[in-house]
Amino acid sequence: MAKRDYYEVLGVSKGASAAEIKKAYRKKAIEFHPDKNPDNKEAETKFKEAAEAYEVLSDADKKARYDQFGHQAFENGGGFGGGGMNMDDIFSQFGDIFGGGFGGGFGGFGGGGGPRRTKGSNLRIRVKLTLEEVANGVDKKIKVKRKVQAPGTTYKTCTTCNGSGQVTRIANTILGRMQTSAPCNACGGSGQTIDQKPADADAQGLKVAEETVSIKIPAGVVDGMQLKVSGKGNEAPGNGIPGDIIVVIEEEQHEKLQREGDNLHYDLYVSFPDAVLGTSKEIDTVTGKVRIKIEPGVQSGKILRLRGKGIPSINGYGKGDLLVHVNVWTPKTLNKQQREFFESMQEDEHFSPKPESSDKSFFEKVKDMFS
Repeated sequence: MAKRDYYEVLGVSKGASAAEIKKAYRKKAIEFHPDKNPDNKEAETKFKEAAEAYEVLSDADKKARYDQFGHQAFENGGGFGGGGMNMDDIFSQFGDIFGGGFGGGFGGFGGGGGPRRTKGSNLRIRVKLTLEEVANGVDKKIKVKRKVQAPGTTYKTCTTCNGSGQVTRIANTILGRMQTSAPCNACGGSGQTIDQKPADADAQGLKVAEETVSIKIPAGVVDGMQLKVSGKGNEAPGNGIPGDIIVVIEEEQHEKLQREGDNLHYDLYVSFPDAVLGTSKEIDTVTGKVRIKIEPGVQSGKILRLRGKGIPSINGYGKGDLLVHVNVWTPKTLNKQQREFFESMQEDEHFSPKPESSDKSFFEKVKDMFS
């Protein structure tokens, strides 16, 4: 089933402010919260759907990518991927959305809610891609150093909260006795504390290890785009949720091709005799070399369009084109015989400029190119 538009899920407009998005998400989360809708699969699905929409729209960078590319921006490891977000993810990431109301957190409306699974921190890496890799997509294997649970680390039940992850406080107010719950400070709400750990582990029982991670990068990504590899960041202590790897795309400059959106540009220089007599030239594309025909009498500034030889759209809407810009190379130095030849041609009518309606100006060519 196709994903619904995130703005539609939360019931806000595309121009909604961060405060309006947060308010809309809170309303949806309360409406479909599992505690209010026990054993209701439809409500659970909508609860997760709202959380996924909020996870993207509450982040300025993700929101900008979503506004430009839609759901495609978060596919192939670039987001939750439609269903990758579970209740633990939601409670861990958005537990403070109610500001301490409803029993001190997101875990339950009647107070408590059980231990909370903490989430490990994210890692951020940059991946350089050639233009050919951008055009065709690529699988990259990257070595990363991440925190993992050290072998031999064990945990025990927190004695402060007795494993519940919550501490309850009772206070006398003018309205009577009030009971509130909050995450346990001793264990951070996880219900566990470290029992034993090896000497090379940190205070949380974690150590740094180097791993090779496979990253699938789709065709059509752009410089600066960020993709997410879920669960491959730093691990969290105990039964926590691993963080993610945020992959920042860096596009390397091609020697001969210039990228503009999904289109590519190629500057082709031809000699004066080739421009007069016509020729064929081999040029580079992102899928290999191709040979193109140059008609006799070609004018400098002529643009040849090779359809479908550009970059695939990240949204899957076809490919851009390769635009070949013909430049007639005028020699800067001539020998005596060559100079005499061109001097004899100065008054020849065949060498006098006679532009026709089909010989458009540079401005008209640019306008046609983008129309």
